[in-house]
Amino acid sequence: MHGKTIKQWLGVDGHPVSHTEKWVAALGAFLGILTTAYISARYMPAGDAWLMVGSMGASAVLLFAVPHGQLSQPWAATGGQMISAFVGVTCATLIPEPVVAAACAVSLAVLAMHYARCVHPPGGATALIAVIGGPAIHSLGYDYVWKPVMINALTILAIAFLFNNLFRWRRYPAYHAPRPEVKMAGLRIEADDINRALTEMNLVVDVADSDLVDIVHTAQRHAAERQS
Repeated sequence: MHGKTIKQWLGVDGHPVSHTEKWVAALGAFLGILTTAYISARYMPAGDAWLMVGSMGASAVLLFAVPHGQLSQPWAATGGQMISAFVGVTCATLIPEPVVAAACAVSLAVLAMHYARCVHPPGGATALIAVIGGPAIHSLGYDYVWKPVMINALTILAIAFLFNNLFRWRRYPAYHAPRPEVKMAGLRIEADDINRALTEMNLVVDVADSDLVDIVHTAQRHAAERQS
């Protein structure tokens, strides 16, 4: 199998970002977790607090390493966490068998996030922690939704907003990114064009290159239909 084909099959990123961007992402994650770990420790014993920080760690990857991705946007980062926490507490309360409760918590959280249009992968961990977190977390009941989950989610979101906008190539939320209108006049966009554009813009996106190409081609078709 050709080397490039192997990389594509494995999903190896085809548009590496600069070293600066990588270090910026790491610094943002450090600040986000430092703050949320402190907050979690205020509301639960140390051992249980680290469980909650685990969920926020996953959020930090999205908010600081992929700040322009759809899964990283404010509604996903807050709504996904809150809905998942509610679902997790409900399953822990109503389903006595822990294994079944854990499976239901994660699967129903995924379902709820999809319908609420706020899919945020760390929400799965938040729902699971509500079930397996132990007596200290169970004793919180639905307060778990607000403290520490929502307090942490809002805190790391505020840090992401302040931190990401310190750098000219980053915009958070992604809504603030410039959207120039481009008239392509029938040009055919290929995967290499996408890779070069993302590298030039120093962006990490959570969509495969092939899907980005398909999106562009589909958008071109819809634009042609609209203009005709």
